[in-house]
Amino acid sequence: MDWILLTNDDGIEAVSLQNLVSELHNKGFGVIVFAPKENNSAVSMKITLGKAISIEAVPDDRENVFQYSIGGTPCDCVIAALDGGLAKFHPGVIPKLLASGINLGPNLSQDAYHSGTMAAAREAGMYGMPAIASSWSSFDPEGMEVSLDATVQLIERVMKILPSKPNNLNRPHIDASAPHLSDWPNSPTHGWKDNPIAALRNCFSNGEIFLNLNVPVSWNGKFLTTRLGMRWYRSAISFVEGTSTFKLGAARIYTDVVHRGDVDADLKGFASVSCLPCWPHTHPLEANPELLAWCLENSAEGFPNWL
Repeated sequence: MDWILLTNDDGIEAVSLQNLVSELHNKGFGVIVFAPKENNSAVSMKITLGKAISIEAVPDDRENVFQYSIGGTPCDCVIAALDGGLAKFHPGVIPKLLASGINLGPNLSQDAYHSGTMAAAREAGMYGMPAIASSWSSFDPEGMEVSLDATVQLIERVMKILPSKPNNLNRPHIDASAPHLSDWPNSPTHGWKDNPIAALRNCFSNGEIFLNLNVPVSWNGKFLTTRLGMRWYRSAISFVEGTSTFKLGAARIYTDVVHRGDVDADLKGFASVSCLPCWPHTHPLEANPELLAWCLENSAEGFPNWL
């Protein structure tokens, strides 16, 4: 049986997460959930250091569905699962993929820095686990069933190209010379050009990139391979009269046009699928930017060409 590890940042009781659990179970996948006990939106890659973190099994009578409530952040949940939790509670079960979401609210453009949903996928990649993040581009849950359909389509497509278990889970070996990696600060290498599809699949299956899915409110049923676009939060601070406090929350959002940008795709009704690096620029495991550019420019309307 193929297993999928799920998490989110909206909390384990989020309807969108539980709907995804049910749909994947109905599709015949084994599902293990390690998700925050409470809402942890916009915490980015925050982790809880030096404090006890609670973990509680959540009863679920379905076969091959196991759920755990974690008293921490999305990244805490990923670390708990991959760095000992799965081995402790379900020895021998190794998920092929981590899926984070489905988030209520978009994760586009610079949201990549703040999103707990995306942070969980990035953390999984850093542990060598292939990962996707999925978001519904509205804070109104009405109609978000279409995001479930899009997410499951992407998961099913991804599962078909993944090895039976992650190639480098918890990174027991490192190959910084792999052709799908950047060779910075040296001159760019082009070893990936012999087989770019294989290089991209290795890049994903080793956790050097993750996929970020955003499904718009008026989804046209189609997908588009994208990069991060540009959107700007204006008037983000509102002071509370009569107190020494203020609240964060953008009153207005502006966008700039970006070729194949995720924001642009969202506004046109496409479900955006972005291939994003897990490791920062200058890190030895940074995904080769020229390889990612090749993928973007050679993926016609639809999923990335390596899927």
